[in-house]
Amino acid sequence: MIAIKGQPLTIVFALGAMLFALSFPIEAQQPKKIPRICYPGNVMARISPLTPLRERLRELGYIEGKNLTIESRYYKGQIDRLPTVVAELVSLDCDVIFTAGNEAAEAAKNATRTIPIVISNTSDAVRSGFIASLAHPGGNVTGLTAVGSEIRGKQVEVLKEVLPRLSRLGFVSTRLNPIAPKSLQAVESAAQILRIAIERLEANEPDEIEVAFQTARKKQAEAILMDGGAFFAFNERRLLQAAVNSRLPTMHSNARFVEAGGLMTYTHDRNAEYRRAAEYVDKILKGAEPADLPVERPTKFELVINLKTAKQIGLIIPQRVLLKADRVIR
Repeated sequence: MIAIKGQPLTIVFALGAMLFALSFPIEAQQPKKIPRICYPGNVMARISPLTPLRERLRELGYIEGKNLTIESRYYKGQIDRLPTVVAELVSLDCDVIFTAGNEAAEAAKNATRTIPIVISNTSDAVRSGFIASLAHPGGNVTGLTAVGSEIRGKQVEVLKEVLPRLSRLGFVSTRLNPIAPKSLQAVESAAQILRIAIERLEANEPDEIEVAFQTARKKQAEAILMDGGAFFAFNERRLLQAAVNSRLPTMHSNARFVEAGGLMTYTHDRNAEYRRAAEYVDKILKGAEPADLPVERPTKFELVINLKTAKQIGLIIPQRVLLKADRVIR
């Protein structure tokens, strides 16, 4: 056996290997932390913002359980529970909080100034106080913001195309939606130009949804424009049934309502927005600071019409409107 300074070579190798191992920092020997995304959701719906988000994250190389964890907690339409739900998620040591809607974005921003927040499907993010500006959001919030109340004017125009003689329109909102006043202003401005009277209706409890539609009929409204928000999203089935029972043509705030049986919507493509949000998450996990990521506005809008529902309420959609539709459900 070869020896070095009187020691067998095998012993020298063993001592060297031991010293080499001890030379590594303790941190390097610890398992790598798996990034955690936290999501305060409204309801575990058939169409969840997490579905397109997960899809895009997989395309970007993230595999849940291997190099990514997603934690969800649901407030089930109870806006007053959002602070508690978000606080629970914050306690889980999130790397990124992903939100959909103004209510969740506001709760997340109030809960933490350090954890990065990627917002989506929000309206008027600057005026709502989530960010300083689109180009320079500042703080820990970035992501995507919708055109917000501005879309309401276009929705009124589409209803006028469908119903050329429309003279009285019911606008159903809820005080649980923080941007409802701005939406009402936009609706009234567009209606004034088109010489349409607006009936303001409100629903803040599930039972009040049916009452709002019944009141609209009593006040001789010829159509309904629905405001958005988590309250109406959670009470989707009830809202859609009330709309069909009233037989009033209804413009919804979200394509999910039309896919589930609502008449029509004109709005931004939310699935495209949630997929884009995944790219923001990816950048942050790779080291980007939210303050340095400009907030984007949607570029893709869609008119979706459900012809089955139109037939059910006895409405004929003009051909010129159908030709403009991005999707027609037959």
